Amino acid sequence: MPTYSYACTACDHRFDAVQSFSEDSLTICPECGGALRKQYGSVGVTFHGSGFYRTDSRGKAGTKAESQPSSGSGSSTSTSPAPAKTSASN
Repeated sequence: MPTYSYACTACDHRFDAVQSFSEDSLTICPECGGALRKQYGSVGVTFHGSGFYRTDSRGKAGTKAESQPSSGSGSSTSTSPAPAKTSASN
């Protein structure tokens, strides 16, 4: 069930209410009995990465995913100088 934010036009009391889609909006402030106004904010959903468009699932997206693990193997080679330093200190 979604959470809606309300603000009173009389006393500026702000609160959130969990309501179903079929319920009517709240109209009376629980603090002072004044009129309520529904507040609208930014959407809390963010899309990251590929795969959100129809064309992302074709051709190039598959090769990008395959190239990322190879860069991960490059990170493992960056750990190999650390043993070389320990052998140099012996």
